[in-house]
Parts: sequence; structure tokens; C-alpha cells
Amino acid sequence: MTGFQIERHPLLEGVPHGFFGSAGGVHQFGFGGPGEGGEVRMLRQAAAEAIRPGGVIAAPHQVHSPDVVTVSAAWDDSAEGRPVADAVVTATPGIVLGIVTADCGPILFADAEAGVIGAAHAGWRGAVEGVLANTIAAMEALGATRANIAGVLGPTIAQASYEVDAPFRARFSADATRFFAPAPERDGAARWHFDLPGFIMAQLAAAGLSKIADTGRDTFSHVARYHSYRRSTQGGEANYGRQISMIALT
Repeated sequence: MTGFQIERHPLLEGVPHGFFGSAGGVHQFGFGGPGEGGEVRMLRQAAAEAIRPGGVIAAPHQVHSPDVVTVSAAWDDSAEGRPVADAVVTATPGIVLGIVTADCGPILFADAEAGVIGAAHAGWRGAVEGVLANTIAAMEALGATRANIAGVLGPTIAQASYEVDAPFRARFSADATRFFAPAPERDGAARWHFDLPGFIMAQLAAAGLSKIADTGRDTFSHVARYHSYRRSTQGGEANYGRQISMIALT
């Protein structure tokens, strides 16, 4: 499989990793998205090979939860039967951790010194409920230290593209108001733009990570490079594609 769009970040240099784009919509990495399951499976394994030759993908069935799975052996990468979680961590070489997103935040973690890696899917719900802190704790249980863990946020819907209503804003604590910017009213109702990347980065910092970075890519506005749930929904499409983000140990 060729033609992958892969973005890497200097903060994870030396650790095999990549944030995959859609290659103009050609590559769709989620079992719930368009395309036949067998083709999606082959594409995901080809992506894993592009990250670490000979590697085997371990990607969970994501449900916007705070749950983390510690991986010691990969499972069958098929639409049904994968562990239900929104983050995975491992200290086992040969495993390529993967998470799919389509506006939510993909975060790749590594403590290269300890040989521990992680990958998390953080939409607003998972971020509020603690998926990031849980991922870091699960990495610590494998021997990582917070001072050495690097965390990089991949392509995520940007604040200017993420309009929300009052009930959505009410789900957040008072100290999160800085992540909401006023937007024009619609149908007589107040609206805001929510800064999901900023909220995620603040949580990583609050968890004690000092080596953090945001790739700054907006999934909604970069039509030719990323899938977007919100863009597809607004366009009246019946389904939507997913990107994948991967990390492995050498």
C-alpha cells in the first residue's frame, strides 16, 4: 500500500509514529466508516507496516470512554471483538498502537527512556471524564515517568470550526470557560466556539507533562487531507471516514 500521508512530530523523534491523513479521501481507516471491512483491515495493517515493518496493530473499539487497555499481545484487528476502550498503552516491542478519529483529538505518548508508549482518543466527553490522565497512569504502571513522557496532539477540529450550544457548554466546569469564545447567535440562541485542542493541551499540562505539543491541524477545514465528522454531518453525508494515528516501539 502506497501513497500514505503521514505527519510526524520532532517531540517523538526516535519513536516510530505517525498521524495519517486521508490522502484526498482515498484512505479510510475506521471499521464504522465507508468501505468493506476487509479492505479497511488491510489498509490498517499496511499503515502499521509503514510505521514499524513487521509490526502488528492493536487498536481498540472506541466508544468515547475514559477507559484504557494495557496491551501485551495484539488481538485480531476486525470490526467485532476488539477490546472496548479509548486508549491503549504498551511496553511490548512489535505492537503498533492505533486510534481512529474524525474531529476528536488523537494523542500519541512516549517515554522513550522507559520503553513505554500510549495512544488516546479524546473527544470532549473522554477528555472531561479523564481518558488522558488514565492513559498517563497506565503508562506509569508499566514503568514510565511523567517527567519523561512526551505527548503530541494530532489533527483535531479547531476552535473556529467547532460551534456549540448552551447545553454543551453547561457540561464543563466554571474553570473551563476560557475554552469557549462567543459566536453569533443562531435562531435566537446563544452559541460558542469550543477550543477542544486547547482543552486537551491544558489537561496534559495539568497532569504534569512538560513535553507536549499540538500539530495545529484542523480536521474540519483541511478538506483534502482529513476526514471530519462535523463536516460530513453538515454536508448531509450518510457516513464519514476516519483517520488513524499510530505509535510503536523500536
